[in-house]
Amino acid sequence: MLIPPGSDAPSAAAQIDRMREWPHDPRTRAPAAAAEGHPPLDPAFEAAYQAAQKSLNEGGIPIGAALARDGVVIATGHNERVQNGDPIAHGEMSALRAAGRQKSYRDTTLYTTLAPCAMCTGTIIQFKIPRVVVGEARTFDGEFDLLRSRGVEVVVLDDPRCVDMMRAFQEDNPELWAEDIAEDPAG
Repeated sequence: MLIPPGSDAPSAAAQIDRMREWPHDPRTRAPAAAAEGHPPLDPAFEAAYQAAQKSLNEGGIPIGAALARDGVVIATGHNERVQNGDPIAHGEMSALRAAGRQKSYRDTTLYTTLAPCAMCTGTIIQFKIPRVVVGEARTFDGEFDLLRSRGVEVVVLDDPRCVDMMRAFQEDNPELWAEDIAEDPAG
């Protein structure tokens, strides 16, 4: 469900703080299931999803990301190309910028709501981030082959919320989407 602008929904920061407090299974460090019969929610992925919603609510492109270490979210970010007029402010880049300098990224996982583009893939490879968890790759297939060829573990969740959010955005904003991925708009 998308949270409409001006709603009384909690802020993304408040939601992320609440997700950090969710119980974890001490054997796997995975978050406990949100409800009986449902798969466990991953607080880092949920933080990325909330960041994507924040971007959409700001009039931007709905792609969010989170960087985590040992199951703890270090930083989140979202696509800010529209909001800041910055052509390289993709969600993954924004999350890494928010994380600031790290001595090493080799023990982190990058969560993103959409398959990483070539630019973000290059950054993942450059900083040797070993694992990327992706919300969906139906609306954009990204650079999985390149990531995997460099030893990056890629996990695709195929999250229907991410698919629905991106499909709606791409249908409603074809020129803006084409600009974001450096493609000519369909004509």
